[in-house]
Amino acid sequence: MMGTKKRRKSSRYRGSQTARRGAKERTRGSGNQGGKGWAGTGKRGDQKNSLVIKITGGNNYFGKDRTLRRGTVPKKLKVINLSDLSSKVPGKDGFIDLEGYKILGEGKITEALKVKASAASQSAQEKIEAAKGTLSLSESGEKKEEVKEEKKAEKR
Repeated sequence: MMGTKKRRKSSRYRGSQTARRGAKERTRGSGNQGGKGWAGTGKRGDQKNSLVIKITGGNNYFGKDRTLRRGTVPKKLKVINLSDLSSKVPGKDGFIDLEGYKILGEGKITEALKVKASAASQSAQEKIEAAKGTLSLSESGEKKEEVKEEKKAEKR
């Protein structure tokens, strides 16, 4: 015995005046849409957020206040101490590439290493040079350090 396929309710309501939406007034006119076009999409208008997001290609329309569109936040540098440098395996000629790191001066260094880093503290620089090693800082790191030192000098 074969059963009959039951039609979906939504298809059974097609052709009726209200299509199971209640009163005719609920489906009629711009008043039920919250206005025409972009009406109602203002700062405190929540009824058309999905329309705005769809049209603008993402959630980048809201938040026109300056504090909400500061741009990209600069990435923070990871930190590494001198005591941890000995665990890093130096490449050929004792060269260690620490791009994206700031070297701090905690610990001792005995080997003469060639180190490239984004930034380094004053004590770390002195200890590396005292161990007859070389430290080269990337330009972005140097500029940040100089700006910080200038700000400290201004505060004094």
